[in-house]
Amino acid sequence: MTCSGCTASSKLDIDFSMAFQPIYDAAVGRVWGYEALVRGRSGEGAYEVLSKISPEQKYRFDQDCRVKAIELASRLFPVGEELKLSINFMPNAVYEPAACLRATLLAAARCSFPTSAIMFEFTENEEVSDTTHLTNIITEYRKHGFTTAIDDFGAGHAGLGLLVEFQPDLIKIDMKLIRGIDTSPAREAVVAGIVGIARELDITVLAEGIETEAEFLVLKAAGIRLFQGYWFAKPAFEQLPQVASPVPLGV
Repeated sequence: MTCSGCTASSKLDIDFSMAFQPIYDAAVGRVWGYEALVRGRSGEGAYEVLSKISPEQKYRFDQDCRVKAIELASRLFPVGEELKLSINFMPNAVYEPAACLRATLLAAARCSFPTSAIMFEFTENEEVSDTTHLTNIITEYRKHGFTTAIDDFGAGHAGLGLLVEFQPDLIKIDMKLIRGIDTSPAREAVVAGIVGIARELDITVLAEGIETEAEFLVLKAAGIRLFQGYWFAKPAFEQLPQVASPVPLGV
């Protein structure tokens, strides 16, 4: 089965690759996985790369990003370690879920990369008007063993309404709710509410954008175990960065 949207999409005229940023599991004191972040070959950030992608190219770009991330991760991930590879995807760039997964599955098979190690995350900041289509995407992805996640949770179009329509495996709390949480009772209360709802729905919570130890400690005390941010490590281009400040398990 071939996706007409992917095959009809115009050829990309830019070259890009991926940087990787670790996701840290504070409960066991080790890296849980890495998020693949698109970068230009000369170090351009994701926004600059995306600004060069036309509407006619977004389908091919989405596919090429997945393949690039899997190819790099298959070479960089240590053999024998159970690590997740987190890949961003654009729901509006998926025509037919099963057909649009063809390139992803072929890349995983070619690189001997297990589909159970792949997490697909979509951002709340991309407005999705057809929630039925999004639910179909998530259902299809789970058939293949992929983990599903909502990125930037709490700062996008739908908010908690998304969780009413479907329940992903994981939500990433947006950094706007994280920044300065150690001095903001309002942020702390909102995050505690999100954690409570996620617990009731059996959804894992990840806090992203951690920049200070104080932020980390408040969030860990709130019951969050997965973390991502500059305090742990900045993204590294085509490399797996080391966590700069491993957190003692007793903290």
